[in-house]
Amino acid sequence: MTENAHVRPLTVRLVDGVICAYDPAAPELGVLAPVARFRPRDGDDVCDRAVARDLSRAYYTTLDAAVCVAADGSELWRSAIAGERTEELGHRPGCGLTADGRQLWLYQPDAMAGRAGHDHWTVLDADTGALLAQTALDTVGHGGEHFTHPGGEVLLDVGEGQDGTTVFRGTAADGALDLRPYPWSDRCLIGLSPDGKHFLTVDHGQADLVVHAHPGGEAEFTLTVDDFGYDSAEWEAVVEWSGGYLDPDTLAVVLYGEDEETEQEWFRSYRVDAHTGRILGEFDSHAADCYDLRPLGDGSWLTTDASGHPVRRTLH
Repeated sequence: MTENAHVRPLTVRLVDGVICAYDPAAPELGVLAPVARFRPRDGDDVCDRAVARDLSRAYYTTLDAAVCVAADGSELWRSAIAGERTEELGHRPGCGLTADGRQLWLYQPDAMAGRAGHDHWTVLDADTGALLAQTALDTVGHGGEHFTHPGGEVLLDVGEGQDGTTVFRGTAADGALDLRPYPWSDRCLIGLSPDGKHFLTVDHGQADLVVHAHPGGEAEFTLTVDDFGYDSAEWEAVVEWSGGYLDPDTLAVVLYGEDEETEQEWFRSYRVDAHTGRILGEFDSHAADCYDLRPLGDGSWLTTDASGHPVRRTLH
């Protein structure tokens, strides 16, 4: 366990065009108020966003750049994505900060943008925007989600639509990006354990979930829809690409399906022992839909208020 293992990253959302940061370490429950707000530069369409832990600056991606702004809205730096964008196919560049906040990692869906035949993963100096490292990815993705590991590395889940999902982990030092792909293209990364020793994936076809050891990815256990008491054919049930670690010992797992008789869609949230796979029972997440449950790793989770701001909840 590292020094940063218990430091939960800020929750960052785009609400009414403003980048809002919320502190999940605060004890309050209910609708959370932003601890900082950042307004993107005029004309910028925000694709993804992150906020420095000291609340001094925000970072975001557009279709053509990574941008850093201060709390007063002034632009501190802008790093353009190299090459001319000739396509707009629903792709969204993604970004994420390392645990120490010194590096901003940028996923570039350059194939979908018409810039290249493949995508790129880029590392920028978070303070200056200077290029630190870059590598080509053997993907043609629509978007990528970053997961910050407490040990300093970054994990990336690249969604390639019908072609599946590819997961990478990387570190950057001395001008080089050390890229380690996982040996599958059909598993979606859902969450990291708070101590960084395990991670959760869901099958791209939504048939099962797996808890893996980090860093190697060895499977610790697998659960299918049938294990939750649903015949997948009868209930048309699947494991959703949602949930994560409620706390170090407990997973939140979401099942989604359609009632064959009424044709009504449904979703249900379950607690699962993160070490053994034992199903601990259903709980009411109060989520608006099957993707609205965001575990924080400390026993609480976030849903979304009608205002767009997060609502922090616990079982008690």
